[in-house]
Amino acid sequence: MRLREELPDFPGITEWVNGQVSKADLQGERAVLVHFWSVSCYMCKESLPQINEWREKYADQGLKVIGIHMPRSEADTDIAKIKETIAQYELTHPVAIDNEMTTTDAFQNEYVPAYYLFDETMALRHFQAGEKGLNMVKKRLHRILGIEED
Repeated sequence: MRLREELPDFPGITEWVNGQVSKADLQGERAVLVHFWSVSCYMCKESLPQINEWREKYADQGLKVIGIHMPRSEADTDIAKIKETIAQYELTHPVAIDNEMTTTDAFQNEYVPAYYLFDETMALRHFQAGEKGLNMVKKRLHRILGIEED
C-alpha cells in the first residue's frame, strides 16, 4: 500500500477472534493500527506486549488495534495453535485469522511483523515492517493523536 491510500476492508477472513470488525466499524476512530503477525515469527511475538500496551494506553484517545494473523507456512494455519498464542499473549483486540491471505493481499503485505497506521480519514499515514518497526510507528501515532513526544 502507498501512503494516503484508504484502509481496505478485511475480505476472506478464515475466522475472527475477539469480535469481528469491518472497515465501516472503524469509521470515526482517530487512529487505527493494523498489525500483521504469525505464530512462527519470533519478532512478532516480541512485539505483542507493546501492541497490548498501546491498545490500553491510547484507547481513550481514539486508537483501535486490529491484528491480522498471516501464515508463513502450512503449519501456521493451525487455528487451535493461533488461538492458543492469542490467549498466551493476551491479545484482547480483534484478531483476524487470514489463512487464505485474502486480507494480506488487500493490504499488499509481504512481511511479519508489519504495521499499518491509518488516521481518522482512513488514510494510510505510516507503514513499517520488521523488528524495530514499532519505534517509528509510535512517533507517527503520537502525531495523529496529538500527543507530545516523551
